[in-house]
Amino acid sequence: MPETTPRGLTRLAFGGDYNPEQWPESVWDEDVWLMREAGVTMVSVGIFSWALLEPEPGVYDFGWLDRILGLLHENGVRVDLGTPTVVPPAWFYRAHPDALPVTADGTRLAFGSRGAICHSNSAYRAAAANITTQLAARYADHPALAMWHVHNEYGVPVSACYCDSCAAHFRRWLQATYGGVEAVNEAWGTAFWGQHYTSVEQIDPPRTAATVGNPGQALDYKRFADATMRENFVAERDILHRLSPGVPVTTNFMTALSQCDSVDYWAWGREVDIVTNDHYLITDGRRTHVNLAMAADLTRSVAGGAPWILLEHSTSGVNWQPRNPAKAPGQMARNSLAHVARGSEGAMFFQWRQSRRGAEKFHSAMVPHGGTDTRVWREVVELGASLDSLSTIRGTRTQADVAVLWDWHSWWAQNLDWRPSEDHDARERADAFYEALYDRHLTVDFAHPEADLSAYPLVVVPALYLMTEAAGNNLRAYVENGGTLVVSYFSGIVDEHDAVHAGAHPGALRDVLGLTVEEFSPLLPDQLVRITGPDGSELTGDVWTEFVVPHGAETVWTYADGLAAGHPAVTRHRHGEGTAWYVSTRLAAQGLDALLGWAAEDAQLPSRADLPHDVEVVRRNGESGSYVFVVNHTASEAKVPLDAAGTELMTGDRAAGRLAVPAGAVRVVRIDA
Repeated sequence: MPETTPRGLTRLAFGGDYNPEQWPESVWDEDVWLMREAGVTMVSVGIFSWALLEPEPGVYDFGWLDRILGLLHENGVRVDLGTPTVVPPAWFYRAHPDALPVTADGTRLAFGSRGAICHSNSAYRAAAANITTQLAARYADHPALAMWHVHNEYGVPVSACYCDSCAAHFRRWLQATYGGVEAVNEAWGTAFWGQHYTSVEQIDPPRTAATVGNPGQALDYKRFADATMRENFVAERDILHRLSPGVPVTTNFMTALSQCDSVDYWAWGREVDIVTNDHYLITDGRRTHVNLAMAADLTRSVAGGAPWILLEHSTSGVNWQPRNPAKAPGQMARNSLAHVARGSEGAMFFQWRQSRRGAEKFHSAMVPHGGTDTRVWREVVELGASLDSLSTIRGTRTQADVAVLWDWHSWWAQNLDWRPSEDHDARERADAFYEALYDRHLTVDFAHPEADLSAYPLVVVPALYLMTEAAGNNLRAYVENGGTLVVSYFSGIVDEHDAVHAGAHPGALRDVLGLTVEEFSPLLPDQLVRITGPDGSELTGDVWTEFVVPHGAETVWTYADGLAAGHPAVTRHRHGEGTAWYVSTRLAAQGLDALLGWAAEDAQLPSRADLPHDVEVVRRNGESGSYVFVVNHTASEAKVPLDAAGTELMTGDRAAGRLAVPAGAVRVVRIDA
């Protein structure tokens, strides 16, 4: 079996993407000297180097890579070695222009960026397998090698291609998936609009058409594009496993819902030996630390709860957003350690030395343009020392309180055309529910709708428009056996083929929720509805309302106005030994907090009202002990109660009673055994 931790790495991973080919060799000695000063333990090498490693077809130049790997090894730095298949060389595209992807409207993209690949192209597949084989044969036993890094950020910026090669590949995929054209016709409902096929050979990708196309076809093409990228990853992975046994293989994910929407990470998580992730703060006015926590929890969940590695984030500002502010003093360490709290076995960056040329020359790095006499460099060195003091947490696991259900296939389906309201956004509801749980100081695991949920007293469904019959049965059994379920509107509506479940909405959930929905009634922009409770209290909703008819569920809150006036807005249903809540409008933060408060009482979750706002308290447990991470995102000192005494690892101080955490700081307490 492949290893699931980087080979030879005895401390937390700390370092970043290292691109020595951008610099004269005279800089390399300085680089490794500075790495030692900063406490760097691992760097990623060679990710974008195909054109240098194979400057002509079948002609290889490994000399520079030999020298840099040797230098890193001599200085105690482990290597995450890339297969550079995200950017084939210019000579390759000159010989194989059909390997460049084609958009749905027929435009072939040009060479000159990155990730511009038709993943169905046979010439690309052969060339990628060849360079991977060459690297594996040469470096399989290199003493610096810690793990293999295949490709880079699959799905970004291009996931789907619509060329003729992809059309042929799609037909083969449909044949293998469905077994024949009649099953495809049934799944897609091609009787509508006269779209019936008599042969799989008649089917093309969902290219730009006169109006909206078949939603079942569009959904399957998203699945096909994701599966095709995964085929290419598996092909490279298997070469590396065969030629470099015992060395783990990964590829860097982008699990944050704000960063990638074209990859089914549940499926990808099963294929890598170590889950790794890239995360960048999105400066859109949101509380960026909440998005960070959500991405870390989602990454850990994709890893099945096992430790994972933050393979990229930024020391300060990035360069690809409309506005790219710097991180505040101390924020880099706080961001890094927040990922560690939620399961990462380290914190790595893009990149080691800030580029002077190219598209990302204004993206921050561990060694800035200003060199070592800079705030960023001093904070990098401090962070390296902090991570070194936390080495004993390796192998421990983050402890969660609740589960949030998420499915990329449902997100894809909901985002197709002609839904009841373009204002209903699955990502927005996931963000909102997560933020409400975060503010109640509940640590979240994400789970697939068909996963075992028995360990969680509370399960939340922010947005699952698509829900299989198996998932519906899973949630019904969960509640029957004593679980507490919270479901938001427009969930359980269609099956895996985007076909509406037979009978009244919400088909997959109507029994467990004890209700039916006669009709959706989305609201117009800026339109609000009032909902009232039995005690006369009032909340507001927007975007969505429904005509809900209880069949066993009790009405908790009622629409006071709008078309649905008098109908239930929030319901509670006792089902078996458990309870299922349903909310049929979009609640803002106050309403979500109230709803989750009631559900938390049903689930008998302890109240954590004594914890300060925007101060995270997260636990990691394992054979080496129990650890409490306290991350203070506020501008004031926070005092957090401890259940037991211990030692604060970064200062060495004893901690008992109430732990004082300075403004913007992080403290990690190892609880006494």
